Amino acid sequence: MIAASTQHAGREGEAEAFEHLRRQGLKLVCKNWRCKGGELDLVMLDGDTVVFVEVRARRHTTWGGAVESVDGRKQQKLILAATSFLQQEPRWAKHPCRFDVVAINTGSEPASRLNWIRNAFET
Repeated sequence: MIAASTQHAGREGEAEAFEHLRRQGLKLVCKNWRCKGGELDLVMLDGDTVVFVEVRARRHTTWGGAVESVDGRKQQKLILAATSFLQQEPRWAKHPCRFDVVAINTGSEPASRLNWIRNAFET
């Protein structure tokens, strides 16, 4: 089970990522969408593109940073969750889609702590 402090940090990271993306003009479709195969942290619209956003927050980089934590296995889980989302929400299925990662290194200075990677991986 995930520790309460880890869950709290995750929620804070998602809120920070959401605010950053909102300021960049993206619009929220939904947060924390769950299915049998996983969860999508944020689903947003960038123009007409559906953006599946994975938010990763890390305090330190001992075992790799936030970006490195979105490995091939995690990418496959996100792709399956996004596929389920598009099947259950068919109004978005005809839109172009992409996967973004917002990596937050909470131990960094505020100016360098958030890294938004657009089109972080291909399906």
